[in-house]
Amino acid sequence: MVVERYTRMERVTHLIHLLSMLVLVVTGLKIYLGWDFMDFDTARALHMIAVPFFLAANWILVPYNVFSCRGEVCALNDRLSHFIESYIFGPEDAERLKGIILNFFGKGECPAFTVYDAQEGHYVTKLHPLLKLLIIFESSAILLIAVTGIVLYNLNWSLLGLPIAQWIISIAGIFAPYLDVSALGLIRIGHLVATYWFLFEFVIHVGILELDPKVWKYYKSIFWSGKEDLSDRNFVEVINKKSELNEK
Repeated sequence: MVVERYTRMERVTHLIHLLSMLVLVVTGLKIYLGWDFMDFDTARALHMIAVPFFLAANWILVPYNVFSCRGEVCALNDRLSHFIESYIFGPEDAERLKGIILNFFGKGECPAFTVYDAQEGHYVTKLHPLLKLLIIFESSAILLIAVTGIVLYNLNWSLLGLPIAQWIISIAGIFAPYLDVSALGLIRIGHLVATYWFLFEFVIHVGILELDPKVWKYYKSIFWSGKEDLSDRNFVEVINKKSELNEK
């Protein structure tokens, strides 16, 4: 049973997110650490070129993909329910995470974190439960990077005549004395901490959670084919909600 795990737009979104993130991290660290492999102006230019792609992927394409119609999930209420079930950490995810941890220590089978509803024709969830928790911190880091990046790009940046950069500096100035730094210093620290968080989250996302070679099929799906063979039951559970309700 081969189904579409990721649409073409989702695959494009992931690719834009990955490439722009790598450019931002590499050029950002060059700017901060002074690496010699390219000059400062080139690094800064590439950094600023990658910014709109990164923000568009996260703030435009991801929401579009999340709330797009899938199978019979098209009504607004259905899409909201599907979003909560698929991307918000809940009791069932807590149970899965508990089972995964116990399995790591050799106690019981590893529960499926990919669940597909054959009757409805869509995924109930396709994220590792720990990734649902990381999404919260990742989204917060993206917001922090964007806000602090405005000031680092231009101390007097404004939008429609509104002095956005100066407002950010003023807010940072409220908290800066508690760390014995200037407002701009605090903004730089926040930007750097968010960058390091991304490096940490990248290792968790791609490395620790996916050390098992059986999940390499998801990389092929997310960047190339978009398809998944549900007959391969490693980490996969296929359910039929309507049939289960009838049995009850």
